[in-house]
Amino acid sequence: MTPRQSSGRRLVPAYLATGGRARPSRNTLDRLTVLIGVDMPITSEVRPEEHRILELLQPGALTLAEVAAHLHLPVSVVKVLVADLVDAGRLHARVPIPEAEQFDRQILERVLDGLRSLKS
Repeated sequence: MTPRQSSGRRLVPAYLATGGRARPSRNTLDRLTVLIGVDMPITSEVRPEEHRILELLQPGALTLAEVAAHLHLPVSVVKVLVADLVDAGRLHARVPIPEAEQFDRQILERVLDGLRSLKS
C-alpha cells in the first residue's frame, strides 16, 4: 500500500480559527502591514493560531501576507487574528508606506551620480 497523499485541504475550515468572524475589529490592516511582536510572555489565554503568529514574529518583523503564507491561511483570516492580537497589545502593526511617500529611484540615482562626481 502506498501512503495516502494530502489533497492540500484543511481538515478544519479556516474561518473556525477566527471563531466564525469574517471581519477584523480594525480596517486599517493591509496585506503589506508590517507586524512586530511585543516582548510579552505568551499565556494560556492566547489561542493556538495566535500563538503561532507570535512565534513567527519573535525573530523579527513580517508583513501580514508573509504571516498568512507561513501559516497556510487566507489573508482575510490572518487579518482577523492579527487585529485581535493588536487589540490585546501583543502586536504592533505599522501601515505600509504609501506609494506617494516612497522615494523616486531616478532622483536617488541622480543624487548618487552627483555625489560620485564630487568625490573625483
